[in-house]
Amino acid sequence: MGKPLAKRLIADGYSVKGSTTSEEKLEVLQDLGMEAYQVNLNHLHKNISYFLDSDILIVAIPFKDVMAFQKFRLEVEKSPIKKVIFISSTSVYEATNQILSEKTLHARTDLAVIEDFFRNNSQFSATIVRFSGLMGYERKPGNFFPEGKIIPNPNGFVNMIHQDDCVQIISRIIEKNIWNETFNACADTHPTRREFYTKAAAKIGRPTPEFQPQDDSAFKIVSNQKLKVFLDYTFKYPDVLQIEEEEDARDHASQG
Repeated sequence: MGKPLAKRLIADGYSVKGSTTSEEKLEVLQDLGMEAYQVNLNHLHKNISYFLDSDILIVAIPFKDVMAFQKFRLEVEKSPIKKVIFISSTSVYEATNQILSEKTLHARTDLAVIEDFFRNNSQFSATIVRFSGLMGYERKPGNFFPEGKIIPNPNGFVNMIHQDDCVQIISRIIEKNIWNETFNACADTHPTRREFYTKAAAKIGRPTPEFQPQDDSAFKIVSNQKLKVFLDYTFKYPDVLQIEEEEDARDHASQG
């Protein structure tokens, strides 16, 4: 999600800095129009003050090392940054057979602790965005389970979101200057896992997946109502069962 988000922000007129853990990828970021920096939260021995010399920090790092984030938070506190968007996940919620809102209590997982590092801070304002499963473009759900893998909990429900909506939601938070909030971000619909992955496999020409016999596994449905109200946001891809068809239609229209 980082690269498409950067492209959108640059197109909107922002000066954007980007980080990567790999020296080889610095040129990729530069080619997109970013100032590129090598930052590794597990090895913060390098001076990252130049990278953190900014107005807004977007943290989209796919790992949950509590100690590393604690050290990074201290670096952010010493920087000029006054606004932070922390990209979290709806995996912070347990499956409790109910519709989950931002007010729902959740277990004290590593992710929840990391969220609080940014939320409970007097040096900057932070908004937490809990994204559901990411799909769109190269991330095709039909490939999420390799062939032969049995999919559990077929009558549970999926919580998914398209990449374009992720990018637009982050952009809208910045545009509307909405801070010190927590948002769930997922599409409007929640089909069963059986319905969703059966259609996703067929879409890419794979056989119907094999599902475990239905058991009493718990499910969760994530509510996006707060986000839609606070951001005055309408999802570009509200129906997860129609995302790939709508994506194809938009591609054909743009090519035509």
